[in-house]
Amino acid sequence: MNPFDFQQPADVDAALAALAAPGARPIAGGTNLLDLMKENVMTPSGLVDINPLAARGLDVIEEDGAGLRLGALARNADTAYHPLVRERYPLLAAAILAGASPQLRNMATNGGNLLQRTRCVYFYDVGTPCNKREPGTGCPAKAGINRQLAILGTSAHCIATHPSDMCVALRALDATVHVRAANGDRTIPFADFHRLPGDTPDVDTTLQPGELVTHITLPDARRFAQRFEYVKVRDRLSYAFALVSVAAALDLAADGTVRAARIALGGVAHKPWRVEEAEELLVGRPASEAAFEQAAERILRGARGHGQNDFKIPLARNAIVHALMAAARKGDQR
Repeated sequence: MNPFDFQQPADVDAALAALAAPGARPIAGGTNLLDLMKENVMTPSGLVDINPLAARGLDVIEEDGAGLRLGALARNADTAYHPLVRERYPLLAAAILAGASPQLRNMATNGGNLLQRTRCVYFYDVGTPCNKREPGTGCPAKAGINRQLAILGTSAHCIATHPSDMCVALRALDATVHVRAANGDRTIPFADFHRLPGDTPDVDTTLQPGELVTHITLPDARRFAQRFEYVKVRDRLSYAFALVSVAAALDLAADGTVRAARIALGGVAHKPWRVEEAEELLVGRPASEAAFEQAAERILRGARGHGQNDFKIPLARNAIVHALMAAARKGDQR
């Protein structure tokens, strides 16, 4: 691990000033960043401990009009078990609890969850080329070990996946990310927060240097609080990243037709994957397996495997249908 400076500012303005230094990175739970530093994948020149900012309200979870505000420093476990989250956004609670382990969820923060980096084996191995780690060196994953990697939104430079479960639900629920910098605040729709790799796979998000995530807001989603399902297909039941995950929620009319749908995928792309056109295909139709299969086909249009991960395409198709069928049934069981 490289030497680094360590600062522990007492307020947001001081934190922003510290983060303005070249090579400085914020640290809260450290559940991903410290691993990357130990492997010399990331070598920040300074760490800015933002945990003291919890006293400034950055860990608060509270109502935000008809929606909800999630503090960036709220721990994942506290978020998943918060009464308002469990009552109004159970899809989010289910996604969080599917991720990592209880110990990690107790440490990991909401803001850190958004910023965690890919688990591609080439990214973590500094002895191999990796365009995400060192732009221009190549992507050996395309013809190598790629069982876990992307089938959608890839580029010639990178086929990595985003590892978060929480972010899949946030994408389905139309979250907004709020950030602060020395020159003011701005909001980023969740759909625009994470990037596809394109020609710059080393850039994971649209967050700018010196910006700090302060909180996440969710619109009112109580119509999706009854019929929802989070499906995570993985190699083992606990502490494994998704091969494919699906966050699905439905709003059904009394006659069983779909009034609205939300479908987002994880484990398949460089960012949580959602195709609103597929959701619109379901509106006004019966909540049937045939309709869900058509939506799945639309979501996976253009999907391409790279050898070891070819199986992800039919796996994702089946997982989407399964999640939607389970969501449709769930409301009838309450």
